[in-house]
Amino acid sequence: MNYEAFFTGHLDRLRDEGRYRVFAELERIVGAFPRARYHSAGAAPRDVTVWCSNDYLGMSQHPTVVKAMQDAIGAQGSGAGGTRNIAGTNTLHVALEDELAHLHEKEAALVFTSGYVANETTLATLGAMMPNCELYSDSFNHASMIAGIRHSGAVRKIFRHNDLAHLEQLLAAADPATPKVVAFESVYSMDGDISPIGEMCDLAHRYGALTYLDEVHAVGMYGERGAGVAERDGALAKVDIVQGTLAKAFGVVGGYIASTAATVDFIRSCGNGFIFSTSMPPAIAAAALASVRHVSAHPELRVRHQERAAALKSRLTSVGLPVMPSVSHIVPVSVGDAALCKQASDLLLDRHDIYVQPINYPTVPRGTERLRITPTPLHSDDDMTRLVSALQSVWQDLGLGKQAAAE
Repeated sequence: MNYEAFFTGHLDRLRDEGRYRVFAELERIVGAFPRARYHSAGAAPRDVTVWCSNDYLGMSQHPTVVKAMQDAIGAQGSGAGGTRNIAGTNTLHVALEDELAHLHEKEAALVFTSGYVANETTLATLGAMMPNCELYSDSFNHASMIAGIRHSGAVRKIFRHNDLAHLEQLLAAADPATPKVVAFESVYSMDGDISPIGEMCDLAHRYGALTYLDEVHAVGMYGERGAGVAERDGALAKVDIVQGTLAKAFGVVGGYIASTAATVDFIRSCGNGFIFSTSMPPAIAAAALASVRHVSAHPELRVRHQERAAALKSRLTSVGLPVMPSVSHIVPVSVGDAALCKQASDLLLDRHDIYVQPINYPTVPRGTERLRITPTPLHSDDDMTRLVSALQSVWQDLGLGKQAAAE
């Protein structure tokens, strides 16, 4: 086989379809968020406004978080020294896990190197270790959840997105004695819709299933203390295992689960993705701990964040831009074509110094390509005015206006 020809041919097809991924090279500047310095080959760096970051609250540059990381790296160095089992469990890991357990009102928590690893490891371990386990997955679940479910080797059943009736149909047909896990998300990050957590948990428990809730796009941003949509909706106690991230609203990196002490210890003891991974550096844990504590204690951040998202949706809708329905902080603007979506993103960056990454297949289904905008508490009214004006200009240049708005 001509390997190089195969790789090159596949990449060429991605380019022809407008799906080839181009990474914008950004230099972040402490204290300037949502501004960043954009670097492009052959051109001088220039400042741009970032409108698609998952640093939802700008906590990656908060003085409290930055100082915590600086202090910890000065005191303990750069690395953790090993896996959690071999010299890599630090006092800061333990403190962070205690804080996360408290946040979600669970007995224990466990920190992973990423949210992806947390999902894949936990679901794979549950499905593989419980005899004859069946895993029930929402059809819109994240790739990391899908990977864990597949890797488990367990029976998997897919229910239609947020469809309680379909889930019940599947559960009712199963052997009541079979171990079951119902896995779903709170905020679905591409469409911005939210699952009925309480009803989903009640249904799962009625059929003897555990509930596994991914709150990565909600922790820090919903609920009085930032524990997520489950807290906002009064459903914290109904969720058996909650999974979250430290890389979005908390502005650092890493993932975690929180649950009963026995459940967490089971994953700690049996999950290969945890056992065989070097643990996160102490400085990362220190920064995450500082961020979780700050965000939890400042509900005004969540109020401002929701206001910014609502304001942007209103402004975009008022000028006829095709904002897709969203009840969360996610603001998706429909394009419906991969090549045009990439062109729109390029024009925003090249002509208007605005960075919004195009979202194309396979992240979203073909024909639903979009620009996914994520306003933060640090985006000003002037920033919004510039964004709306730039989008109108781009829509006109690409002939998207009336057609896209009609969709």
